[in-house]
Amino acid sequence: MSLENYNIIESTLREGEQFVGAQFTTEQKIRIADALDSFGVEYLELTSPQASPASLADLKTIAGLGLRSRVLTHIRCHKDDAMVALEAGVDGVDVVIGTSSKLRQFSHGKTIDEIIELAAEVLPWIRQQAPDIELRFSTEDSFRSEEAELLRVYLAVDKLGVVNRLGIADTVGIATPSQVSRLVGTLRRLTRADIEFHGHNDSGCAIANAFAALEAGATHIDTTVLGIGERNGITSLGGFVARMTTWDRQTTTRKYRLDQLRDIELLVADMVGVDIPFNNCVTGFSAFTHKAGIHAKAILNAPETYEALDPTDFGLTRYISIAHRLTGWNAVKARADQLGLSLTDQRIKELTLHIKALADERALSLDDVDELLHHWANGAEG
Repeated sequence: MSLENYNIIESTLREGEQFVGAQFTTEQKIRIADALDSFGVEYLELTSPQASPASLADLKTIAGLGLRSRVLTHIRCHKDDAMVALEAGVDGVDVVIGTSSKLRQFSHGKTIDEIIELAAEVLPWIRQQAPDIELRFSTEDSFRSEEAELLRVYLAVDKLGVVNRLGIADTVGIATPSQVSRLVGTLRRLTRADIEFHGHNDSGCAIANAFAALEAGATHIDTTVLGIGERNGITSLGGFVARMTTWDRQTTTRKYRLDQLRDIELLVADMVGVDIPFNNCVTGFSAFTHKAGIHAKAILNAPETYEALDPTDFGLTRYISIAHRLTGWNAVKARADQLGLSLTDQRIKELTLHIKALADERALSLDDVDELLHHWANGAEG
């Protein structure tokens, strides 16, 4: 059920603001929020209003836009934080506290018993103040926490009966898909609340871990545009929807405006001063580029042979590269057809051998190949 009925908590305006190049102005936050709302994400998560006066003002502004996406903010397990968040007019409050021994020792200094006592004080108080608000409780550094202690906390919070979601955070990106599946599955069996997964990408597993969380019963996945965030970030929005599209294209294309993804990524990339990586899921410049001759032939006959994703779902097109030694005659013929040139298959095959020989000597461009095609179509060679 989770693989069909999941929600994206888009955290570019919270986790993404922790990216080293991010310094969003109010106007930029509004543009990002509008773009993500149009894309169709179910939630927007913003920085704690306690972070700075501007953070509070921006939270109030975004919460007052009347978006379809529900506006959340991420706070410490403190009544003071909660009070300010509620006054900002948010739709939900995401409460977090560290449970690993490292964070207990070097961050807040509380024992597991003290964490449980604090949660039992703060969470019911929030619910009393705002009966209809969405309330999430998450541990931080979940996968470096002792499992027995972690479950003690979750079970105690679930027993309170006041939270909508329990959050799991792979805060330093060390979890594997099997570890995520095990923890989510355990919580699904032992607790009643929805389950949210927040996964960092320090070891390259964020997207895989997010999918594993859904397979095991999670209901909400945290993402950011381009995966930006603390250090090298979290599950990327584009990577996550690519993963979900390969799993269930019908559901994903129904839920989200995938054709808007590239514009959203370009918008945020410009704001934080980065380029979109060449191998970025879906929108990297080579994402739908085919080069090897054997691939090109199959792609021309049936694109799904070498494409798990349809570029048209994302408002994009495929490109077959032909100006190189690996080119095949089917690809060269397709280019001739695009240019409206008439060449027999035999001539195309001879020209392809000529292109390969030239490419062994020097780098070629598409203009070089087009010039050759025109020459050969007019009866010349070389």
